[in-house]
Amino acid sequence: GVCLKVGLIINKVSRAVPAPPQSCIHFLPTGLITWHSTPSVCRGQSHLYVAGARLNCAVRRSDLISNGQVPSEKILRAGKILRNAILSRAPHMIRDRKYHLKTYRQCCVGTELVDWQMQQGSCVHSRVQAVGMWQVLLEEGVLNHVDQELGFQDKYLFYRFLDDELEDAPFPTEEERKESQEELQDTLLLLSQIGPDAHMRMILRKHPSERTADDLEIIYEELLHIKALSHLSTTVKQELAGVLIFESHAKAGTVLFNQGDEGTSWYIILKGSVNVVIYGKGVVCTLHEGDDFGKLALVNDAPRAASIVLREDNCHFLRVDKEDFNRILRDVEANTVRLKEHGQDVLVLEKSLSSKCVFSSCCSRYKIMSGTPEKILEHLLEMMRLDSQFTESALDDFVLTHCVFIPNSQLCPVLIAQYPFSGSEQEMLDYTLNNKRRVIRLVMQWADLHGDQLQQEDTSLAFLEVILFKVYCCDHTYTTIRASVAASVREVISAVADKLGSAEDLLLVSLSSTPLPEQEGPSSGSLASFELMSSKDVAYHMTSYDWELFHCVHEVELIYHTFGRQYVKKTTVNLDLFLRRFNEIQFWVITEICLCSQLSKRVQLLKKFIKIAAHCKEYRNLNAFFAIIMGLSNPAVCRLNQTWEKLPSKFKKLYGEFENLMDPSRNHRAYRLTVSKLEPPIIPFMPLLIKDMTFTHEGNKTFIDNLVNFEKMRMIANTVKIVRYCRSQSFCPDSALTSKNHPDVWTYVRQLSVIDNQRTLTQLSHGLEPRRS
Repeated sequence: GVCLKVGLIINKVSRAVPAPPQSCIHFLPTGLITWHSTPSVCRGQSHLYVAGARLNCAVRRSDLISNGQVPSEKILRAGKILRNAILSRAPHMIRDRKYHLKTYRQCCVGTELVDWQMQQGSCVHSRVQAVGMWQVLLEEGVLNHVDQELGFQDKYLFYRFLDDELEDAPFPTEEERKESQEELQDTLLLLSQIGPDAHMRMILRKHPSERTADDLEIIYEELLHIKALSHLSTTVKQELAGVLIFESHAKAGTVLFNQGDEGTSWYIILKGSVNVVIYGKGVVCTLHEGDDFGKLALVNDAPRAASIVLREDNCHFLRVDKEDFNRILRDVEANTVRLKEHGQDVLVLEKSLSSKCVFSSCCSRYKIMSGTPEKILEHLLEMMRLDSQFTESALDDFVLTHCVFIPNSQLCPVLIAQYPFSGSEQEMLDYTLNNKRRVIRLVMQWADLHGDQLQQEDTSLAFLEVILFKVYCCDHTYTTIRASVAASVREVISAVADKLGSAEDLLLVSLSSTPLPEQEGPSSGSLASFELMSSKDVAYHMTSYDWELFHCVHEVELIYHTFGRQYVKKTTVNLDLFLRRFNEIQFWVITEICLCSQLSKRVQLLKKFIKIAAHCKEYRNLNAFFAIIMGLSNPAVCRLNQTWEKLPSKFKKLYGEFENLMDPSRNHRAYRLTVSKLEPPIIPFMPLLIKDMTFTHEGNKTFIDNLVNFEKMRMIANTVKIVRYCRSQSFCPDSALTSKNHPDVWTYVRQLSVIDNQRTLTQLSHGLEPRRS
């Protein structure tokens, strides 16, 4: 962003003052503006350099405001609060400083600012996070480097607040000191929420050669969640992290390139949207965050097939220039090894392209990209290190996902084929023995993960997979059939048709389509007993029960759910139950509020649910936490204006913070950052994990040229391993709470009575507070 002092200086100039020729503003390739040399103005004009081309242009404060190049009100306010807080608590931090015989007025030191921020609140967890928070102020010109550098650094560098740019910088009044004390935590929370984006932009603005290993890791993590890149291999994403350039444009209507232009770059939309315009046709489509454009012209070395026009203000892009794009493609092919049999590819390996071992401790090793199941297994066994106690990641990925491409019935013969029973020559004995050990290690790992399910697959236990179903007819009569747990709709209909002796007009529908009376939900709330329960007790027992459900979910159930239960012929009953629990908690919140006729009691319910959500967050039960907040955000609840108006401001503020955690922008970055700072045990927000796996599954083919896409399996397995990490520590009961006998709370959280019909809930809501005319 532009330093506000530019605008202030312009306003202070009332007459023409000669400007030295070296005084200029530079528009960097990233679209940022920086002031160099002595800031003076000549007849209201300054020299502008746009991507190396010199232009003359009038710069007025009004122009800067219209271009969005001055600080927003909330960031301006945040800078003032932080400055006043520093002057109140540690005034020595802002003072004149000397360096190399030069005096810098009223400056702070970068490391001291980070140290101070780390001491102020629980929302600042690391120095990297603090750097991002100060970067927000730096981007908008509320905090400036004395030499106008664009990135905040945790170093002995001098920074100056905007107010201290003035000769007679104001000292905070007593009232301003009090305000800074009251608003400091809110200000830090705001900056902690928007700091990661600013930190990412700061890294992307660096020249690629200046990016550190940590910078590359942060960019790579961001690329994992961009839709346009989901089909690319890990290696290519790692390479892109080193060459991507940040580009931003302030105004809607800006043309990025015209139809017929030479293709020089590939673009990915980070923020905003663009229109794709073709001569004679107008706007043919609109692209949004996560979409990409411009790649076709690079691949085909052809002119641009369409024009790209910004659809809204303040759009951000990631750009890959043609030279880097072509180099990555060449390097990928040069570092790809293809093993062929009978003229056909049977195994494709790729060597890491990174010259620095940034993302892996063994960059020189080849990774499996695709192959036949047999060759993938053979390669994994060959690469297995018997002297290591740690499970190799690729082997773990195979064991976790093999059900997708090679079922157990086929895997067993392949393992036997890899297990040599004898060696004919003496020199072959060691080789044979090592091969046996490798197979045994894989089988042990396989049995450890799939043990219970392997027992169920024994033919002697096949009968246990068949259960009795009651299939209801429209008149509430039913017929009983035998079917497997994972029976498809077609199989159920076929069995019912055989039983009824007729297949005409048979449709299998959800039972909720014609609900029984007991399925309609309660007609009165449970407030009488619920309000007597402690919010912390409810949250604790809810977390305890949710942990039981979460702990029962087998890792492979996530695989089955993603690829389709019918595809792998398996059931996901534990996962289904856990996912159903999320909906149950969400509708419980809505039901209790909509069944409460008294306004004062509804306000008490709102407060109670917000407190329960806060305790669930403390217990790291993010699944229940999100369910409660989403229940409060339901239209049937959020439209109750009279109820919300009477909610104390303390609870409104807390609820607002919780809503910010649910912000879906940048692929739920706020939530992901929160989880990354937690230690297990954690009950994660399961619907988002399911979404991530679905995103990976639908964005990548399972088979490429009849070979298993093992890179996809690796990405799926990485998401499953998040669940493994969350459960790597057991949930430890709170001794203070377990010592108390609360059978009523224990029973209550396990038998929530809910209305899950949105129309019914909306009608109840309108009955409580009719729509105002």
